[in-house]
Amino acid sequence: MFLDSLIPLISLISLEIILGIDNIIFISILSDKLPANQKDKLRYWGLGLAMLIRLLLLTVISWILKLDKTLFTFQNIDFSGKGLILLTGGLFLIYKSSKEIMHKTEDVEDENFEKNKNSDFSKLLIEVIVLDLVFSIDSIITAVGMVQELWVMYVAVIVSVLIMLFASKPISTFIQKHPSFKILALCFLLMIGVSLIAEGMHFEIPKGYIYFSMAFAFIVNVLQIRRVPNK
Repeated sequence: MFLDSLIPLISLISLEIILGIDNIIFISILSDKLPANQKDKLRYWGLGLAMLIRLLLLTVISWILKLDKTLFTFQNIDFSGKGLILLTGGLFLIYKSSKEIMHKTEDVEDENFEKNKNSDFSKLLIEVIVLDLVFSIDSIITAVGMVQELWVMYVAVIVSVLIMLFASKPISTFIQKHPSFKILALCFLLMIGVSLIAEGMHFEIPKGYIYFSMAFAFIVNVLQIRRVPNK
């Protein structure tokens, strides 16, 4: 029985890790606003809460599945509870990404941005929780379509979050060390926001296209960084 569930378990863990990259990048960028002694704390709390939210959602999985049911129709588009959550999360992600890109690329500094540079930890944690909830609901519904056993979902969530906890610091350090990759990461989140809105309106953009394009941009950026010192 365990061997029969091994392949679905590995597949689900891989999927959870891939989907969790969005979370790690978002938390890494937000943690850059905090003092050095609080950056790790935000990452651990953010990913820990992501695991807790997903485990709690699995306990009410019958309610989660009802979120896929149509609530109302507007302009021939069916809107469900899941769709509204994805739309809200997508708009929030686009807003945050666009705002961060503006502050990191414009020469004119916003006074409020400078004043809030060392942002309040609890405020940033709330923003992380909002995105955790959006990504968790999408992840759980996807997981239900892949496997039937509930224990497989629990194990996949726990293992994937533990892996992301170990990977979060190197990824965060790398993004903070290279400003060009920070902009690339923000563009990645912007694309994820657009895909969430599209998915909420039943126009799904294959995530493989998004991850492939970002992987290509990442490789080009790495080659550029390697070339500049030699030049």
